[in-house]
Amino acid sequence: MIFLLKLLARLPLPLLHGLGIALGWFLYGTSGRYAGRLRNNLFNSGLCTPGRDCRRLLRQVIGESGKAVVELLPVWLRPFDKVVKLVKGTSGWEHIDAARVAGKGIILIGPHVGCFEIINLYYASLHPFTAMYKPPRKPVLAALMLAGRQRGQATLVPTDLSGVRAQLAALKRHEAIGILPDQVAAAATAYGRRSSGVRRIPRRWSRACSARPAPPPFSSQPNASWGRGYHIHVFPLDTPLPADKSAAALLINRGVEDVIRRFPTQYMWSYNRHKRPGGVTHPDDPPET
Repeated sequence: MIFLLKLLARLPLPLLHGLGIALGWFLYGTSGRYAGRLRNNLFNSGLCTPGRDCRRLLRQVIGESGKAVVELLPVWLRPFDKVVKLVKGTSGWEHIDAARVAGKGIILIGPHVGCFEIINLYYASLHPFTAMYKPPRKPVLAALMLAGRQRGQATLVPTDLSGVRAQLAALKRHEAIGILPDQVAAAATAYGRRSSGVRRIPRRWSRACSARPAPPPFSSQPNASWGRGYHIHVFPLDTPLPADKSAAALLINRGVEDVIRRFPTQYMWSYNRHKRPGGVTHPDDPPET
């Protein structure tokens, strides 16, 4: 199985993107739960008007979602130097360089947009980088994910208290840590609905005051058209995070929304961003259809 995946990873990126589009439509047509969550999240986002605009955006999202799955093959399985070369350019990287020159720790906030997996590897090709890692249940997939992510100067730490301590220590060393802000955590608000995934960031921020981290930049790397590679965009927050954790969480959520608005077709709309720990739901969550 691993051998076959490695062979597929060698295919040109345009061909992999074509396979990804086919996979996206296959998943959408065969999994009602997946399709329902994708439609609900997209149609309730306010990014399109009912009718033709939403249908057109939906078609694009279905294809891009499949690309995001297939792109894991070259990112995880190709040689590290070749993976880094897939990044064809950056915008806003000077904000990261300025923070490093000032001797500050850096919190990179990367929503599930485009080939988000490549951010860690690109940064780790230049500087030390620490991110949390929760292995999947299947040992083969866990080993594959770990080998693909922990390369260069990247360090993966567990999603527990020891991992939080490791990330705080990295900030105090004026290094960078990575956060996916739209993963499951305590409730916050996004697109007018309560959602999960950001309050842990203000907590770490407040606990790392002695590390003097820079204002956290949002980063994303949407696909260039048909396999030309990736371009990493860095959008720093305009203002420092407030001391109040709820206010800070809302500010981060607005940053997440801004990135999604910039690249709506490449956001992972199928991700259950509004779920609660333990599977608890709220009355304002729309039913899956």
